[in-house]
Amino acid sequence: MSARRSIADLSADLADRAESFCRQYFPEGRKQGNYWQVGDTSGARGQSLAIRLQAQDGRKAGSWADFATGQYGDLIDLLRERLGSVTLKETLREARSFLGEAPCPAVSRETQRAERPDAASSKRIARARKLFAVGKPVLGTLAATYLHARGITRLGPALRYHPRVFLRQGEDDPDPPQRAPALLAKITDNRGQITGCARFYLDPSNGGLAAIENPKRILGQLHGHAIRFWSGKARSDLIVGEGLENTLSVGTALPEFDLASCLTATHLGLFIPPPGIQRIWIARDNDEAGRNASMRLRNRLEMRGISCGDLVPTMDDFNDDLRAFGRDALRRSLLKAMKAQGLEIEDG
Repeated sequence: MSARRSIADLSADLADRAESFCRQYFPEGRKQGNYWQVGDTSGARGQSLAIRLQAQDGRKAGSWADFATGQYGDLIDLLRERLGSVTLKETLREARSFLGEAPCPAVSRETQRAERPDAASSKRIARARKLFAVGKPVLGTLAATYLHARGITRLGPALRYHPRVFLRQGEDDPDPPQRAPALLAKITDNRGQITGCARFYLDPSNGGLAAIENPKRILGQLHGHAIRFWSGKARSDLIVGEGLENTLSVGTALPEFDLASCLTATHLGLFIPPPGIQRIWIARDNDEAGRNASMRLRNRLEMRGISCGDLVPTMDDFNDDLRAFGRDALRRSLLKAMKAQGLEIEDG
């Protein structure tokens, strides 16, 4: 099958799920007859961009036009604009990921409870979606400087950057909020809906984390959810880690695996895997909190028939290992641990 045909097939499959696509990537929009209306390709509220939901009068489902800018195209084009993707390959990877999850299988009661926010949580989730929507791709920004300085090369559309995000120095700070640059990471549920946005405040003078109380903060709902990075190929294995840098360090060494970052040890133990996953690799920190979180997650998942394997760094966390030993050595170490626990994989 040619690449052109493959893209055409993906576009047609997205068009068949046009309304689900719109609800996932443009949650601030709303349905008006046979159209989904939203403000622009970033997903802001408004009506200038219209997406056709069903074929009608010879016009294809999934076609769209932004009457304010004159832009138009199919859902592949729109997805690329929405993600701010640097490459077409990245956009196609996200499209395949979406199509692999829809239509959604029956959702467990555990997942339903985690995805049922109260009124206050709903407001925070809406704010998180707006914040992530105004971010831009990380390549060439201070966010990329921060990640690359830590040896991390595994990025993706789950990450964005904004140069001026509201910031309070501390939780009890009485002063009006300031603005500071931040790496943004979208937290999603198993349907792909954004439930939160993690903010990593950065110091523009050195490219590191800002020297403030809690430079890593979460807006929205994280319970059971994660920041997700897809490899582009459907797998029944998933690597689930604690911190973002820890998880992306493993992903830098193992780019062929899908990743989910739960951000904290507590939320690692609460993670709800998506349907179809048969084995979880728990990439935990090398400390008591990591061990306890891994045990909690393993106990929950094995009761549901999902096997688990432990990935433990030599140093405190996998980003320490990546910076100390390098990508190739970390890859060999991880594959050795996986093979010892039953994974059959050719390391080419």
